[in-house]
This record gives sequence, C-alpha cells and structure tokens, in this order.
Amino acid sequence: MLPIDAAAHSSRWRRRHPVDKAVLGLGLTVLAISLPPWPGAALVLVTALVVLLGPAGVPWRRLWRAYRVPLGFCVTGAATLLIQVGGPNGFVALAEGGPARAGQLLLRTSAASLGVLLFAFTTPMSDLLPRLVRAGVPAPVVDVALVTYRMSFLLLDSLRRIREAQAARLGHTTRTAAWRSLSGLGATAFVRAFDRAARLQSGLAGRGYDGTLRVLVPDARVSVRFTAASAVLLVSLTALTLVLERPLT
Repeated sequence: MLPIDAAAHSSRWRRRHPVDKAVLGLGLTVLAISLPPWPGAALVLVTALVVLLGPAGVPWRRLWRAYRVPLGFCVTGAATLLIQVGGPNGFVALAEGGPARAGQLLLRTSAASLGVLLFAFTTPMSDLLPRLVRAGVPAPVVDVALVTYRMSFLLLDSLRRIREAQAARLGHTTRTAAWRSLSGLGATAFVRAFDRAARLQSGLAGRGYDGTLRVLVPDARVSVRFTAASAVLLVSLTALTLVLERPLT
C-alpha cells in the first residue's frame, strides 16, 4: 500500500462522506486557480496546510514526502518563465516580468496541489470509486478503475519482491549487473502482470461475474454542518482576497 493511501485509511476524517471532503479540498483547489495569486493563492496555501496538519491530522513528514513531488513540478514549470529564448537581448536572456509571472504560477500550482492532497490524504480510493456509480459514472468505467487500482498494488509488491531477490543475489554490485537486473525486472514484471490478469479473469468468471463488481462501502452520510463550515471557509477566503488584493511586485 502506498504511504498516501495508508494515511487516508488511518485519517481522522476516514469515516466522513467523500462529498464532505471534496467540498473542502477540491473547493480550495478551485480557489487556488481562480483567485488572484496574491493574496488569494497564498491564503489558500496557508489554509490548506493548517487544515492538513491540524484537523485532518496528517503527519508533516508524510505530507512533505507526498508534496515534494508535485512541488518539484511546480518549481520546474515556474522556472521556465524566468528566461526567454531569442530576442534583442540574445539567444537566452532573462524574461521581462519573469520573476512576477513565475511567482504567480508557483503560488497557484503549489496551493492547488495542497488542495488535492487534502482530499487524497483523507479519502481512500476504496471509499470513493464505488460511490461514483451513484454520481452517474458508468459502472464499467468504475469497475476498470477498481481493478486497475488493485492491480497496481499487486504489481508494486511484485517489483519490490523481485528487487529484494536480485539484491540478495548481488544483482546490483556492478553497473553491468544492475542493467542486467533491471532488464530482468522489467521482463518478469511484464509476465507476472499478464499472469495475474488471467487469474483475475478466471476468478471473476468462476464467481458469476455479470459485468459489475459489487463491493461493500462503509456507511456514511453527508454532514450538513461540515459542508456548511467548508462553504463558509471558502467564501471567507474569497472575500478576504478581494479586500486585501494588491498587485504582485
């Protein structure tokens, strides 16, 4: 199980309905990309951090491990706005207004990423996917997502076991051995993936699969109080942004 998925299953908000957490987490994401970067996205970023580390109870180390990957993409995307290729200043030069645009993009993307992580750290996929059918998503699409989600963990577990076996047999001691082990890892994982898929299909057929996977979903109701508080928070952030809005210089 991935660390973020394990954190979602042990979250304080594990028993809350996904709609409650979607209103808050995805609402913060929408505000991050729609409000002015300063101070809107900055306020959203701080609010998401406070909620994640406070009421949601996400350990900061686990949050950082999950956040540093999208943050790296955010920084890389913003850095491209600092330079321009071609023009009167040379083939490569600093872009006029580049730092301001880079800062705006970095604020938007980093705040939006935290909003998505807030939803991901509190909502297991096993709670979300089965409920998508009630929201109008076709059942076959949800079934494919459920199977893919399950198969991804099995594949990652197989990769871990193969790498441990290769390391125990000194398969990573030299560069040549490492490349040989890498090719063997890819080939073995490919074969095992098809084997597991075939066994899964046989198992479903033996249990009378009729095109729909039926799973038990934890009983939960939409909390009017929680949803209303989230809406008030989002409206307050919007109002505060409009009051404090200043040009980013």
